[in-house]
Amino acid sequence: MGVLIRKQKGVFIFTGIAKLAITGFILSLASSYIDTIWSVYVDSFVNSVIVVSLISSFLTVLSFLSYFLIIPVIERTNKIRIFMFSLIGYAFLYILFALNKNFYMFLFLAVILTFIVTIRITSFGIIIKDTSRKNRLARNEGLMYTFSNLAWLLGPLVAGFLAEIYNINLVFVLSAVFVLIALVFFNFSRMRDGHVKIKTDDNLLKNFFDFFKDKKRVLAYLLGGGVNFWWILIYLFMPLYMTRSGLDIEWVGIFLFAIAVPLIIFTYKFASLAGKVGFRRIFKIGFFIPAVLALVCFFVSNIFIIMGLLVLASIGLAMLESTTEAYFFDTLNGHQDLRFYGPYNTTIDVNQFVSKILPAIFLVFLPLKFIFLFFSLFMFVFFFLSFKTKRIVESHRKR
Repeated sequence: MGVLIRKQKGVFIFTGIAKLAITGFILSLASSYIDTIWSVYVDSFVNSVIVVSLISSFLTVLSFLSYFLIIPVIERTNKIRIFMFSLIGYAFLYILFALNKNFYMFLFLAVILTFIVTIRITSFGIIIKDTSRKNRLARNEGLMYTFSNLAWLLGPLVAGFLAEIYNINLVFVLSAVFVLIALVFFNFSRMRDGHVKIKTDDNLLKNFFDFFKDKKRVLAYLLGGGVNFWWILIYLFMPLYMTRSGLDIEWVGIFLFAIAVPLIIFTYKFASLAGKVGFRRIFKIGFFIPAVLALVCFFVSNIFIIMGLLVLASIGLAMLESTTEAYFFDTLNGHQDLRFYGPYNTTIDVNQFVSKILPAIFLVFLPLKFIFLFFSLFMFVFFFLSFKTKRIVESHRKR
């Protein structure tokens, strides 16, 4: 409990990490509502798995570029303030999505949302890192992801049933409300940011090449992206696979609800364990589990067995979500996070781009079922890369 609550002047108060975890929980609820129905929402405009994948790939390219473009903004701007402004943008855009019925307006709004997502992820991640002691970063990241995964347990179930009973537009409105609740709570938490640079790194190309010339950062970059690579199977292709297998959208909510259960149970435990035994051992097991289970899915025809296998695969993802990000921070020196955390997050976009665009190409010639073979192959690639990680044990570090 000490990580959440501490006693100060005879009164029990929430710790800084607890406040951030609660904020993250509320925001993750909003995000889980949207991600549950997003691919189905886009599909309602185009009625094509391939086009949905191509649109998502286009937005991913924009997101990649934006992480490098915002480096000077992140360095010279108060992270608390910019994070709060991003939440206002979220809520406003979600309302517009709910009202919109035009495909081209959807594309315009999606482009704006992509830049706002970049700012929100980068600023919030740095706030978490700055609030954590060096020897507790993996544990705190595990706590953050546990709260987030709790939201992903509840959110898809709610969104799935609301979309089925009412309509998808109501889900956007509900998400906007929860973003505003997160904004109010975060504002009253009175977090502070003293981590601002006067001299900023404005050269886009230099930032790019400086980031990727360090082998330790590149490896952390690749492994961190492996987690996001996997979630494209779960949140983009599986809803489409399920609905094309004859299941109603409420089953999508039930499936995503179940996916989050192992994450809630195991994420914090594995994050704490990684801080004690090192990251390499956790990474190897974490990538091996989904690689094997996705391969088995390719040979199974029953949709419910496939869903069950992918739920079990989440045990492996529970080993990776928080630990890959903590590993990246542990490879940095000094205040490199301000300059390199944004570029690190482009691993989300790179891996999501590959995991969207390549299956879209393959699906022109192959049945949808081949996505399981595709994702299994790449999980094995990440499994072998994990053997090259640096031996870092946070429990051996000073505070």
